[in-house]
Amino acid sequence: MQALSERLSDLDAHVRGAIRVVAFYDTLMRRRVDLPALARSSAGLAVCVVGIRLHGTGSVTRTGPDGREAPGEPRTPSSTAPITLDEEEIGTVWLERPGPPNPLDEVLLDRLAIAAAAVVERYGPARTTMADPALVELAISAGSDEAARARALRLLGFPAGLPVHVVAVDSTLRLDEIGTLICPARPVKAAPLADVGVVLATAVEPTRFPDGVRAGIGSDGSTDRSWQQARTALRFTTARRPVVAFRDLGALALLAQVPEDVVRANADVAALTRVAGSPENLETLDAYCATGSLRRAAERLHLHHSSVARRLDQIGKTLGFALTEPAGLLRAHLALTSWRLLTGPGRPPTG
Repeated sequence: MQALSERLSDLDAHVRGAIRVVAFYDTLMRRRVDLPALARSSAGLAVCVVGIRLHGTGSVTRTGPDGREAPGEPRTPSSTAPITLDEEEIGTVWLERPGPPNPLDEVLLDRLAIAAAAVVERYGPARTTMADPALVELAISAGSDEAARARALRLLGFPAGLPVHVVAVDSTLRLDEIGTLICPARPVKAAPLADVGVVLATAVEPTRFPDGVRAGIGSDGSTDRSWQQARTALRFTTARRPVVAFRDLGALALLAQVPEDVVRANADVAALTRVAGSPENLETLDAYCATGSLRRAAERLHLHHSSVARRLDQIGKTLGFALTEPAGLLRAHLALTSWRLLTGPGRPPTG
């Protein structure tokens, strides 16, 4: 680096300053400093308060140019930069410089962010959410033995003995965003597998799933069993019930074990397929099965109860039985659920 500096000595002061900043952080990284030491050194170089925040832990380090913790409330940053690890933003670094930014602040923050990511990775486990799909698959596979699954979980950053839920996700949103929302306290890891997203989390808050996500939640315990439960629960999700925990399914989970050819051959399911050709009728049947009441279904659909009654009468003629009878409501509910298991997300791969 010294030789390079000499060769570029004829360049302007900004370039020479940038090279010195790069050399400064190269030296810090070779010394394997931790985050507090990195913040102290950076504050001394910048001659202003330096801040480092990690999203995963919520920890914030603010250090003044004297090497001590900065007093008072954080000021509005004069400049910021994201800390990125494995293509995921895991934190932020910033400067609290009074007055206008220094011409070298951008270079300094860029190198500080790189150094902070290296420190987090070194002293981890890394607080990223996205994980190696092969390692996640090993952790949830029924084909792996218990020892292999335990080792995979340790490599993913889950301490031994800590309960882990597996969540099956169907969404176009980023899995790391979903993971950090449903398990903000960490640890949580995620990876896409073939046809579905997988999130492993020590705790899951079902109400924190964002709109547009369908998710099945497995129970804690053996991760291979939790994965199978999560896949099953995902199949029971609907637009009205986008998040389903396996433990809440009870005996309904047995329907997922019925072979598809048997389900398709059932007369009620075949008739339900004809009903599903009309989105209006399908929505009406869904509301009626969910509430068990004509009037409550009408309230949910924002329709007059007489309009819903006419629709249910027509649907009953298509299905071949009266929906207003208790047995008819049960048959319709089972047929609707079975039909969704054939058409919804999370179906096991075939072939």
